Amino acid sequence: MTTPFRHTEPLPPKAATGRTAEVFEQISREFGIADPSTFVVLSPVPELLASAWALTRESLIAGPGTRTGKEIAALGVSQANQCPFCVDAHTVLLHATGDHTLAERLARGEVPEDERDARVLEWGRRSRIPSPSSAPYPFPREEAPGYFGTALGFHFINRIASALLTENLLPGGAQRLRVVRSLTGRALARTVRRPVRPGDSLALLPGSDSGEAPAWAAGTAVGPAYAALLGAAMAGAELLDPEDRSLVLETLWHWDGRHPGVGLEGVPDRAERPGARLALLAALAPYRITDEDVAAWRGPERTDACLVRLVAFGAFTAVDRIESALSRSSVRT
Repeated sequence: MTTPFRHTEPLPPKAATGRTAEVFEQISREFGIADPSTFVVLSPVPELLASAWALTRESLIAGPGTRTGKEIAALGVSQANQCPFCVDAHTVLLHATGDHTLAERLARGEVPEDERDARVLEWGRRSRIPSPSSAPYPFPREEAPGYFGTALGFHFINRIASALLTENLLPGGAQRLRVVRSLTGRALARTVRRPVRPGDSLALLPGSDSGEAPAWAAGTAVGPAYAALLGAAMAGAELLDPEDRSLVLETLWHWDGRHPGVGLEGVPDRAERPGARLALLAALAPYRITDEDVAAWRGPERTDACLVRLVAFGAFTAVDRIESALSRSSVRT
């Protein structure tokens, strides 16, 4: 049987219990898909699953701004990160919003006809490069929590998907067919267009204190969701020794958003520093993680949960770098 998962074998949502089962129930009801692999792959670490879902829900689904606009931004982010799985997913979800012509223009790699949509797409693409030049924004200031949260959430999810999933959104790559994209989107239309109440995912987060919400969240539910994901993801740093941890953080501090070259300059050899290599690849080029990279670090003593936590740590170091630049630029507008 084919599986969308690489390097891990997560249990199906129907096997979940307790708080994890509650998270999957909300995902099924409000995302419209009972077992989306982008969330299932995080389930070996329940706090990552809950916080990644909360940020997605509170920004993309319930946050300020139109669903179409935020799907365009997320698609631009996914293009910048070279994540075909997520590009296809957002194309399908644009069909679900009812914007079929726009969805297919983007599927063909064309620019939206509407000027604001084109600016939103370009903003999403440029958000990988952490620069204050991202401003001014192609959306009203009051919608920034929804757009920022969506962009940052998918900078994280793109990296998880590229590292731990195959490229096929649907079996056999069926999403590459226009009719399949359209029909799949139409099947999700009722759920995607149904309004939801902001904040309902926060009760699913682990612990009562998820850390300080960023200023750009402006008191919305996006803030605690982002803070919870930051805390859950950065906890994976404990899987690295202090020297490897410092290498990862210092490398990302100086990162300019570019994809590494063929030689993976700045990424250590797997035989010498396999943990730092995995974390840095998750941050910079997760699509280049190989079976050999995983095997060199994992060994027999580390579980699926360990691998998910390390990849999440690497992924969020990149998100944190991007967020710091977006925060600076938002203050200037």
